[in-house]
Amino acid sequence: MSLDSSDVKKIAHLARLGISDDAVPEYATELSRILELVEQMNAVDTSAVSPMAHPQDVVQRLRPDEVTETDNRDGFQGVAPATEDGLYLVPRVIE
Repeated sequence: MSLDSSDVKKIAHLARLGISDDAVPEYATELSRILELVEQMNAVDTSAVSPMAHPQDVVQRLRPDEVTETDNRDGFQGVAPATEDGLYLVPRVIE
């Protein structure tokens, strides 16, 4: 698939990119090459290939879910100017 200058300008407009008129032919060439590569990849038969979630067959190591810190909410809220039912009260910003 080959793109012309009007296609490149339309794509640039949709992407909200400002490109100079001098750069349009170079962009058209590069974008056409990208689209040709995509067409080549689409032509490959992948029906016998199963989808993968990860390129390597590895399992993520997980640490045990253990509590490592004590609950310090009362200490933290003790120094706060205003709290109510375990929540911090702050002055209203938007009226």
